[in-house]
Amino acid sequence: MKHKIRIGCGAGFSGDRLEPALILAERGELDYLVLECLAERTIALAQKRKLQDTTKGYDPLLERRIYGLLPLIKKNNIRLITNMGAANPITAAETICQIARQLHLDIIVAAVTGDDVLPLLSGNENSIETGEPLHTSGKLISANAYLGADALLPALATDAHIIITGRVADPSLFVAPLVHSFGWSLDDTERIGQATVIGHLMECAGQLTGGYFADPGKKDIPDFANLGHPFVDVWEDGTAIFSKVPGTGGTITLATVKEQLLYEVMDPSQYFTPDVVADFTGVYLTQTSTNQIQVVGGKGQQKPETLKVSVGYAAGFIGEGEISYAGSNALQRAQLAGETIRQRLSSSFSDIRIDYIGSTSVHRTSFGHHPEPYEIRLRVAAKASTSTQAALVGEEVEALYTNGPAGGGGARKYIHEVVGIVSTLIPRTQVQSTISLYQA
Repeated sequence: MKHKIRIGCGAGFSGDRLEPALILAERGELDYLVLECLAERTIALAQKRKLQDTTKGYDPLLERRIYGLLPLIKKNNIRLITNMGAANPITAAETICQIARQLHLDIIVAAVTGDDVLPLLSGNENSIETGEPLHTSGKLISANAYLGADALLPALATDAHIIITGRVADPSLFVAPLVHSFGWSLDDTERIGQATVIGHLMECAGQLTGGYFADPGKKDIPDFANLGHPFVDVWEDGTAIFSKVPGTGGTITLATVKEQLLYEVMDPSQYFTPDVVADFTGVYLTQTSTNQIQVVGGKGQQKPETLKVSVGYAAGFIGEGEISYAGSNALQRAQLAGETIRQRLSSSFSDIRIDYIGSTSVHRTSFGHHPEPYEIRLRVAAKASTSTQAALVGEEVEALYTNGPAGGGGARKYIHEVVGIVSTLIPRTQVQSTISLYQA
């Protein structure tokens, strides 16, 4: 067993930048590199792609990331852990092996499956969000359980250079290599609680180094365009020090770490994951040096008996249309256009959203006096059961060119097929993960 390991996070979501992971792999002196690329929306989109083409469903940036990373992880003896398998970890593993052959590299890939639990659901299970049976939301098209560190440990016990998964809880991607490296017991709630704190701080990558923190003039971040991603040194007692590669942009301070610690946390004393119910209330942060924060004190309670399941359902189509108004009286002209569209579409759509982008379109209300905007972009969106019906929205917006009001320009129209997301719980005893090994 090791006494200390270093884990870097090279991606915090599917569309994250490519170069921070390359910098970590080349200069970070890592033991493990994690790419966290999956969220509720991302897994739904992946399932949608897989329904259209059974050879797809893995992360759309998989090939580009792997082409750059494979030579570096081989050269520097780094193990890569990622959930870029999304809805299709098996095909993702095969794709990685194809790339390795092109690069003339010997690679072993372990694909972790078992998160797809759609066959285990009847549709009568209650949704966490609505309290109603799942089938009332629409036709169920996917269901992915949040696997924990226990699903990854058999893969880490192999000689695999890359472990690729589907839906795994974000912190678990970091908990697993800590448990594997230090021989911790999954029943040691104090160690697993601290490991979950570490994983939670790392999982969003650039957020920890100031990305989501930045607010010009209030919370300035140096060299923001070259934001580096973090790594963490962890000792066998669970003590962790977070830092970043020297020379990269961004910063790691008490403030950036505190913000990330509370990110998406409703109750800091009970943060539910597949591995533990973590307790963040005793976490203690210390600035040990520039861009170095020590974190101790994470605890936890016994892991829950159920696993969360992200359920995708067919939610119809959304039709959208946009058009801009500028100059004197722009807001009033945009509002006239918006109300005109509402009158013309109200008999065909039960749910219409009209936004005046640039005038309280995000918060949907006003928090005080605002100067009259010089330009406004009108956006109209509505849900429909068919693409033909959804197309009416963009057509009506485009017709504003000549049917007024004055000065409209830059009209665009879109149609999106929608996969909706709800959640439910499933007994963890019903979920069985498996490991498949592939070699190039």
